[in-house]
Amino acid sequence: MIRIEGLTKSYGATQALRGVSFDVPRGQVVGFLGPNGAGKSTTMKILAGFVTPTSGTASVNGIDVTVDPVASRRLIGYLPENNPLYEEMMVRDFLDFVAEVRGIPRSKRAEKIRSAVERCGLRAVLGKDIHQLSKGYRQRVGLAQAIVHDPDLLILDEPTTGLDPNQIVEIRSLIKELGKEKTVILSTHILSEVQSTCSRVLIINDGRLVADDAPERLGEREGGTVTVVLASRSGASLHPEAIRTMLAGVAGVTGVELAEGEGSGTLGFRLRYGAEDIRRSLFEAAVRHDLCLLEVKRQHVSLEETFRKLTGGEGPRGPQEPHVPPLAA
Repeated sequence: MIRIEGLTKSYGATQALRGVSFDVPRGQVVGFLGPNGAGKSTTMKILAGFVTPTSGTASVNGIDVTVDPVASRRLIGYLPENNPLYEEMMVRDFLDFVAEVRGIPRSKRAEKIRSAVERCGLRAVLGKDIHQLSKGYRQRVGLAQAIVHDPDLLILDEPTTGLDPNQIVEIRSLIKELGKEKTVILSTHILSEVQSTCSRVLIINDGRLVADDAPERLGEREGGTVTVVLASRSGASLHPEAIRTMLAGVAGVTGVELAEGEGSGTLGFRLRYGAEDIRRSLFEAAVRHDLCLLEVKRQHVSLEETFRKLTGGEGPRGPQEPHVPPLAA
């Protein structure tokens, strides 16, 4: 549905995009993430036909958006971040106007508007002027105008900006419903929104694509932590520094710190690891040292931590590799 190859965009001396390339197949819901000024909105505006790229190509369903912009726009529903609406118009009149502009035949217009109204939950406000509506309902009107012509691709730029928690849940549910039958590319700063609605994440930083994967696999790739509780199998006393030294030597472990145990005769530790799963090596090391693993709890790096790391923010929070003294004789 979307193919972008070597896309660049310069505004004078400022490079907004630096050779971005990616494909999006039909029927996928994609989260498009990046810090402010990273190039997200520029990419989406190029796809929607509002901005011309400096170089590279962008196509929708095989149609180059610069060669045949009218044909490509017929396939696209676009909700910009600021959601421009004619606030003096009634909701019904505004949707009728958009349907006419979109070239929907008069004989099919009422049916298309009715479908968009039902899907976006606007029946109760059809007779109201848009300026009378809450922010949540205005976003619904924006979504309705984006889908009234039944497009194949939805481009949504920060669709939940300024909404309260209840309104965010409502719009998020609507996007998930639309994603069952349409291709959706969604730009947002709310990472929980991406995790709950998107099957794929693209992260852009400084005009370059820095990550492309499923939300859960992005965290796995960056590693995480394993919390363990140990006890001696023979009942011997446990020496924290000696155990910490042993754990630091397990293949794949990059950091060790003390954590809570489960009472007398137990010790708890939190281990940081990279991309390699350390649990098998951890079990084998415990057996070699006559230790019993009472608890092993793994937690992947969060999408927020991954985002911060890939975009130059603060790295993952967690245990740092401590000074580990040599094992006593």
